[in-house]
Amino acid sequence: MVKKFVFCFLVTLPLLSFTYAQSKSNTGLSANQAKTANGLVEGTQEKSGIRVFKGLPFAAPPVGEFRWREPQPVKNWSGVRPAKQFGPRAMQLAVFGDMGFRSNGMNEDCLYLNVWTPAKTGKEKLPVLVYFFGGGFVAGDGSEPRYDGESMAKKGMVAVTINYRLGVFGFMSHPELTKESPHHASGNYGYLDQNAALRWVKQNIAAFGGDPAKVTIAGESAGSISVSAQMASPLSKGLFAQAIGESGAAVNSGLDPVPLAEGEQQGIKFATNQGASTLAALRAMPAQQLLEAAGKLGIPGFHSTIDNYFFPKSATAIFSAGEQSKVPLLAGWNSEEMTPMFVLGREKPTPENFKAAVEKMYAGQANEILKAYPGTTEEEVLQSATNLASDRFIAYSTWKWLDLHSQTSGKPVYRYLFSRPRPAMTPEMGNASAGLAGGVVKDNSANAVTLPPAKGAVHAAEIEYALGNLPYNKVYAWTPEDYKVSKTMQSYFANFIKTGNPNGTGLPNWPAMKPGSPAQVMNLDVNTKAEADQTRERYQLLDQLQTKK
Repeated sequence: MVKKFVFCFLVTLPLLSFTYAQSKSNTGLSANQAKTANGLVEGTQEKSGIRVFKGLPFAAPPVGEFRWREPQPVKNWSGVRPAKQFGPRAMQLAVFGDMGFRSNGMNEDCLYLNVWTPAKTGKEKLPVLVYFFGGGFVAGDGSEPRYDGESMAKKGMVAVTINYRLGVFGFMSHPELTKESPHHASGNYGYLDQNAALRWVKQNIAAFGGDPAKVTIAGESAGSISVSAQMASPLSKGLFAQAIGESGAAVNSGLDPVPLAEGEQQGIKFATNQGASTLAALRAMPAQQLLEAAGKLGIPGFHSTIDNYFFPKSATAIFSAGEQSKVPLLAGWNSEEMTPMFVLGREKPTPENFKAAVEKMYAGQANEILKAYPGTTEEEVLQSATNLASDRFIAYSTWKWLDLHSQTSGKPVYRYLFSRPRPAMTPEMGNASAGLAGGVVKDNSANAVTLPPAKGAVHAAEIEYALGNLPYNKVYAWTPEDYKVSKTMQSYFANFIKTGNPNGTGLPNWPAMKPGSPAQVMNLDVNTKAEADQTRERYQLLDQLQTKK
């Protein structure tokens, strides 16, 4: 969406005495300028009065010799750098149907962030939200409209979205990379990019009216997994004060870090398949060629690693030992994270088919699973298959993260379940239908994977509600009830970002979890209310099965 950029130049010279870097020497800044550690930047101003700075570099371009290196420092610039256009998105294939970008193309040179601020001076010390996008660590971008920061900034905070390297560029390990690293580590470049962005925020956000001591990190799916990873890593301690996770954690999940040696072997195999016998040969390969080759590996393709640098051990072990960043945490998941097809396949939802599917998946533990996920009628089968598919996909690992943090952090932990199903699609969408993980399928060919209408909230559905961005999503015919849910959820998030507690005037009380006591879960829907947790036994069962692997 193209917006008119309004430049608001102050005409009264005395007002220019404030600066956005809190430096008395820089009295020549205009209303849309700010002074970062690397130089002056100039953004734009929305009609709402929110100032926006797009495409700010937080690390040097990770190209050439810097491909597969930890993020390097930004070079200073002279003059005023324009910050009016989103930077390029990270290298990625079009794998999800629910992504729309406003980025300036796609490039390895992708380490940029964006700032929305309501502050008029650099002295306001507003709370800060830093949001990590989702996309399975293979896709996504900070320019996506659903992450737009204007609505959150209007709630009285500085909102930041960041980019990070993806796929083969963000997570490939290799013995030669480990050998050349000053930390004797390789992989995890995407996570290190996030860490570099947080360090940039720590150093520079005061120039935009933010308080570096009041930073909340947040994200959805891979972004939520990233939040748990940053909480686990010793490198990010002290860089944020609170955390929000939406559907995902690197805790007993399919995206947990693997031992470095395992990651290196995967890198060797990939390099061999590309005919690259040396690291220099890999670095000389065109980015698009690497991208397309890595795309054949599926999602995620390359795992993060326990590299004894970013991850000294697994995130699960770190949270279990209480060695994570001990900050207030608000997290949860959606009521229909995954389709029942991932349990039943194309079979009808009969009790017999469900039992056969569970026996195939769990063999000797099938009876235990069927007790926790009963299926005696077709309706019950559909619900249990949905629950089991969702738990296996992402809900269980998110639960485990919350459970461990509530036991070992000594900080408040708030859990939610987002239950609002999306409304019907707009007439303009024609014959489009729902796809996997919240995507939209417009291709009605025989190869397109379409799903029956969801009864609950699908994966990623909550993003626009939480961030106040329903108007940016033109796919769905939003109703007044949807806006009611969004207002409630965004208010909870804003309160938590400001105080570490989601509660506030006019909102249903959200109790914090208490170790050893039944959890209270905030069910976010048209009639939002706290409910007693009905799922602990099934997650404890999955937990037991996890330890038997």
